[in-house]
Amino acid sequence: MRLTFVSNYINHHQIPMSEELYKILGSGYTFIQTEPMESERKRMGWEVEDEPPYVLHSYDDMKTAGKLIMDSDVVIFGGAREQELIIPRIEARKLTLRYSERIYKEGQWKFISPNGLKQKYHDHIRFGKYPVYLLCAGGYVASDFHLIHAYKNKMLKFGYFPEFIDYADAVHSKRFGFDTEIVWAGRCIDWKHPEVAIDVMEHLKKLEINAHMTFIGGGELLPDIHDRAEAAGLLDMITFTGFLKPGAVREHMRRSDVFLFTSDYREGWGAVLNEAMNAGCAVVANEGIGAAPYLIPAGSECGYTYPNGDIDKCKTLVQALVLNKELCLRTGRLAYERIRSEWNPAEAAKRLIEVSEGLLSYMSEHEGEGNAPFVNQIKLPEDGPCSVAPILSPGIRN
Repeated sequence: MRLTFVSNYINHHQIPMSEELYKILGSGYTFIQTEPMESERKRMGWEVEDEPPYVLHSYDDMKTAGKLIMDSDVVIFGGAREQELIIPRIEARKLTLRYSERIYKEGQWKFISPNGLKQKYHDHIRFGKYPVYLLCAGGYVASDFHLIHAYKNKMLKFGYFPEFIDYADAVHSKRFGFDTEIVWAGRCIDWKHPEVAIDVMEHLKKLEINAHMTFIGGGELLPDIHDRAEAAGLLDMITFTGFLKPGAVREHMRRSDVFLFTSDYREGWGAVLNEAMNAGCAVVANEGIGAAPYLIPAGSECGYTYPNGDIDKCKTLVQALVLNKELCLRTGRLAYERIRSEWNPAEAAKRLIEVSEGLLSYMSEHEGEGNAPFVNQIKLPEDGPCSVAPILSPGIRN
């Protein structure tokens, strides 16, 4: 099989799954990078020092990239603006997997825009009978596309798959110190709501509960966040590190008990959730985060979510974990197992190839019949990556 992945640029969120695909397919796998990485991402430590051998820059060799896209057995297309690279392949009725975060992060009311619908028709809706499918990088992606009547019965759960680290010994031998260690990590911008971290620590301080937070990240709101912490007398409870390299962030997670994830619905996925659960942290997350419904499904015990904007519920959940050490440890261990068993790069790559082979086989057997198969016409996993993506409306978890 020749599988090609087209995206904006290679980074530490894409490399682990790419490495697994490369292990299986060898020279049959290529990652086409369509643009250089932005300077902001480089400042955050995202730049890849040693570029993998399977990466091809379309902006350096458009002819080779275009030919590869047309000739591959399956192409995954996501995170790239150049629609002209993929439309010819779709129109040729060749197996294509669109890989997308939400298209209405700012609110689903935006789907009524006539200009927006015209573009969505051109890019998505008109291909209903073609062999093009949607890998949903977030729990609410299917709902957004359902609104515009695109990819009916052709949407699969997916996401981002940062490196899986075998922390089994550390997770299962984890013990609490005097202070509970909490970590928050991200850019200090409005929709990541770093102020909630300060609210939580102020709440614990008022209750005289021992806890310490490592606050990782920088950005436009950091000075105000630091001032708020200082005014509340929290500087002895919070350590501000600024931006750290991804590896250093994960080391802090490994040493922490609780991970606080406060972004709202504008967080398309949120790979730090994978990483924190991999490290055995008990997670408290806003349910609007794209990864939350998939990694912490309703009714599970591998983490906790709170309704978007419900800061009191967030405080209550963190408080419960800090005060109940056994609950915190058990939650962290179940979180680790959730990532180890299903939501990791190796499992995602294996399932992606199996589903692609299933679709190709079905298409070959039914060649000439016209319509592309629905995903329920091939064998799929019951849960996790490449299982059927349910329609979960924002604000309604089931």
